[in-house]
Amino acid sequence: MTTAVERTDDLVREYLTFRGFTSTLKHFDADIKADREKGFRVDRIVEQLLQFIQSYDLNGLLDYWAYLERRLFSRLEDVYRPTVNKLKTSLFRYYLVYTIQTSRTDKAQDFFQKQAPELQNQVEWKEWFALPFLPSPDANPTFSTYFSRQWADTFTVSLHNFLSVLFQCMPVPTILSFDAECQRIQLIQEENEALRQKLFALQAETHRLKKEGDDGPTVHHKLPHYVSNMDRLGDSDLSMVSSQRNTGSTVQSQKTTGFLSSFLPQSKKVTPTRPTQATVSSPTQSTAALPLKKEIVNSQAQKTKEVLIVPKEAKSVQNVLGVPGTSDPNIQQRQRRLQERKELLAKTQSQSMEKKSEASEPEPEPRPELPQDQVEALMRGTGGSGSGGEKPEQPFIVLSQEEYGEHHSSIMHCRVDCSGRRVASLDVDGVIKVWSIDGIMQTKASAISKSALLSLEWATKRDRLLLLGSEVGTVRLYDTEAKKNLCEISIVDDMPRILSLACNPSGTSFVCSAASSPSHVEPSIPGLGENGSNQVPGRLLLWDTKTMKQQLQFSLEPSPIAVNCTSFNHNGNLLVTGAADGVIRLFDMQQHQCAMSWEAHKGEVYSVDFSYDENAVYSIGEDGKFIQWNIHKSGQKVSEYSLPPDATGPFMLSGYSGYKQVQFPRGRLFAFDSEGNYMLTCSSNGGVIYKLNSDGSTLENCLSLGGHRAPVVTVDWSTAVECGTCLTASMDGKIRLTTLLAQKS
Repeated sequence: MTTAVERTDDLVREYLTFRGFTSTLKHFDADIKADREKGFRVDRIVEQLLQFIQSYDLNGLLDYWAYLERRLFSRLEDVYRPTVNKLKTSLFRYYLVYTIQTSRTDKAQDFFQKQAPELQNQVEWKEWFALPFLPSPDANPTFSTYFSRQWADTFTVSLHNFLSVLFQCMPVPTILSFDAECQRIQLIQEENEALRQKLFALQAETHRLKKEGDDGPTVHHKLPHYVSNMDRLGDSDLSMVSSQRNTGSTVQSQKTTGFLSSFLPQSKKVTPTRPTQATVSSPTQSTAALPLKKEIVNSQAQKTKEVLIVPKEAKSVQNVLGVPGTSDPNIQQRQRRLQERKELLAKTQSQSMEKKSEASEPEPEPRPELPQDQVEALMRGTGGSGSGGEKPEQPFIVLSQEEYGEHHSSIMHCRVDCSGRRVASLDVDGVIKVWSIDGIMQTKASAISKSALLSLEWATKRDRLLLLGSEVGTVRLYDTEAKKNLCEISIVDDMPRILSLACNPSGTSFVCSAASSPSHVEPSIPGLGENGSNQVPGRLLLWDTKTMKQQLQFSLEPSPIAVNCTSFNHNGNLLVTGAADGVIRLFDMQQHQCAMSWEAHKGEVYSVDFSYDENAVYSIGEDGKFIQWNIHKSGQKVSEYSLPPDATGPFMLSGYSGYKQVQFPRGRLFAFDSEGNYMLTCSSNGGVIYKLNSDGSTLENCLSLGGHRAPVVTVDWSTAVECGTCLTASMDGKIRLTTLLAQKS
């Protein structure tokens, strides 16, 4: 990765110089000089830490380690958090040991004065507070190990290895994987060239032995497998041989030279494929022959030793394959026989396909744990045509479906915490339920808000906490284990509706979207009310989670507008928002300013989120469109799909005596699986899973979860455990919990 970063930096410099962007080049060089990640070079990062220790710069050491935690360690899963804490403890002990070894006990005492509030309650530091006052700590059994050279070397190597593995497993942008992709393609080309040379050598040897055999006795040999079985080739095999013969004449034979000629399109990664069956070619065939597999070449090399003379029947088979040979009357007879068998095989296959489709008509018996209507819904949601052909294999296996029915009114939000063990749900009556999904479904906490609630979000750190946004301009921090409000803050007096909350993955801050009531819209504000009726002024604010104080207010251009949905990327460096004016804004959280914005939908943006690789943003809007946007090119649309009205809202529930309930979207309207290949969204009777095709051409319906008798208004998909958990919440207060197992393709 280090080599790729350095090479990419040089290419960027070359490009900026070529375009004449001298000002950008100066800023780029200045940022590289101030790069605290040292170009992802592990040796330089470890060297920087040791330099802080040797210079007794405790503030610099603490600041740099905090930066590494924010920038790098926050990418890790929670299971690696103990390892990071152990490395931090060892780093502090290394600093203390160095101060004692260099007779700077004043620096050791200064360390404990600054770090005492953090370390005094930790068991592993209980005995270390006496270190500066011991006359000979290196002779003390408790500390003697840490004064040895072996312990210092072990810690340094462990830190180096940990950072190396972290950089190797860390997801990188496409531009950094470009160099490795070019090298891999070059190796494949060299391997193909070597195999091609081996093939030519074997063909030349076969030709020589044939000539020598013409002068001697005729000895029959054992034909290769693909030639001896040629009389039993089916329709698919014949088409494969034909396609390989056609493509063999177009394969590039010249080896690519130079760096610029190795450039490949960055939109799709090239995956080299090898032919599954080799073609037979004559010694005079051009160098454009297809490369063979190593196994075929080796088997041909062994069988060539037995070759003396090729029989007449083998030559005729070569002519069938399009290889030059002598004209023989038996060839036409063999071709006619093969053509008749092809037609017979095609009829047999069509008959078998009809039998399979007829056999698949009866409905299967339902699983014991699923109702009949759900089984029928699952069978209909395969994405196939349903008749006249084989249905494609299901990407997921439905292990179980359960229903949570503690709510008695329409659900607004339903979110799984980061551990995948608990769910927080909120209905329109202000009832909050926290319930477990790990094992037995059980309610852990329940609360009723006096004022109406509009938004809900789990806190990233201390995931027992919930952020609740109300309709009276307040945000509450609720402890789900203590079952009480820890604090309540007032956001903006003139904008009481808290539409959206998003907690930074680092846990240091959260973003709050406040909007005024629809009746308080200023008619003089330009641009409001053109696309939708709910466009009202709003503010986007950043709050500190520790002090619960406002840090800043983001600028919303061209005019202050209500932000409906917000989402952070994995490390909290980027924030994407969707607003009531149909504009998507991408904020740089390090600079705390809007990096780019574009008009995304005709009407409001209801839901927005990053893609799995974070190179794109997906959004659902009032216009019923599900759109993928490239965040590297502002406003560039990658793909666009039209979803049914029951997937995008507004949602409607009808009843007896003309009863009608309408609900606008509040929670998430779509969620992705663990690899970002499938999307879960709403429908009138349950969740629907779509497959996101890589070419961006279609949105394939893969599975209908079903099970609801009212429209589903919000969804969530937890991938914290091995089996994915899909949550679908509807207007009748029911929440369906579906456990899926992905099938390995």
